[in-house]
Amino acid sequence: MKLKWVLSAVVVVVLGIIFIPMGYKYVFERSTGSEAVNADEYEAVATFAGGCFWCMEPPFEKLNGVSEVLSGYTGGDMENPSYNDVSSGSTEHIESVQVHYDPDVISYETLLEVFWRQINPTDDGGQFVDRGYQYTTAIFYHDEEQKKAAEASKEKLAESGRFDKEIVTPIREAKTFYKAEDYHQDYYKENSVRYKIYRSNSGRDDYLENTWGEDLKVEIPGNYSEEELKEMLTDMQYKVTQEDGTEPAFDNAYWDNKEEGIYVDIVSGEPLFSSKDKYKSGTGWPSFTKPLVEENVVTKPDPGLFGTRTEVRSKKADSHLGHVFEDGPEPTGLRYCMNSAALEFIPKEEMEEKGYGEFLDQFEE
Repeated sequence: MKLKWVLSAVVVVVLGIIFIPMGYKYVFERSTGSEAVNADEYEAVATFAGGCFWCMEPPFEKLNGVSEVLSGYTGGDMENPSYNDVSSGSTEHIESVQVHYDPDVISYETLLEVFWRQINPTDDGGQFVDRGYQYTTAIFYHDEEQKKAAEASKEKLAESGRFDKEIVTPIREAKTFYKAEDYHQDYYKENSVRYKIYRSNSGRDDYLENTWGEDLKVEIPGNYSEEELKEMLTDMQYKVTQEDGTEPAFDNAYWDNKEEGIYVDIVSGEPLFSSKDKYKSGTGWPSFTKPLVEENVVTKPDPGLFGTRTEVRSKKADSHLGHVFEDGPEPTGLRYCMNSAALEFIPKEEMEEKGYGEFLDQFEE
């Protein structure tokens, strides 16, 4: 009996050592306050409120052109509010997300389309299982262009006849956005099990599916899920574009292609290179002296065991294309060494039909 008591005491002590600090940290350290974000530091910013910010991060983070999505609080005057402050309803802040994006890749109008498909815009008392002003919806505009776009988008939605009730989501001028505590950021990734349980019981998905049906997904050129990419690309195309792979030299589609035409991104179709700038480099991969559309090509350092090379990626699809070297011929002295698997060749005769007619003039005699 004494041994049993001793063992029980040991178990209690061990559990106390483990869980008391965890409980203390959960209660007292997890809501210490937020951090103001300076929107001017980013190229383009969109701010939306759609109830629980855990649920609002994933739809935007998966979009090409979106570099970061922050969970936070905005709309009120209280500085550096904590989660406890906001969730209590004692502030004028509401849970929101701030989306940092590249307007050359994805438009604000597209972000609005995605936003409407995450919420119930007719509910002014909260969102789904989360009730209270702090969980209501809003679009926070950062300039007059965003304001006009948001108003037009809201009017279009109201006139669509999709909703029987009035669209009550307000369009408000953006105020200071406060980044929420770290444990709220990417909660759906860091606490996937808890998130899935919460999400499945919130009523959000059932509502969105019943309301939008087949229109729930916004069709955005170049924005595909991992499953969709694996289905649409060959194994080599996926390895090259999505996993930064390299195809075999002299054993690829375009290394020795001499036809006139242009080369576009295999995923997004954005024009990248022209046969007019293609030359035989002897490397076994298609090589070009310059891009066809400069802004569609992005370069970045690529550190490796034998030094740092310069990687080349497509702007819209963010596909890995290859590398650029400074050993090419005149007039640029550059060699854009590309993977055929990342490209689709559009022959001159098909360019007009496939929507690339604007580039035909370079092939005129």
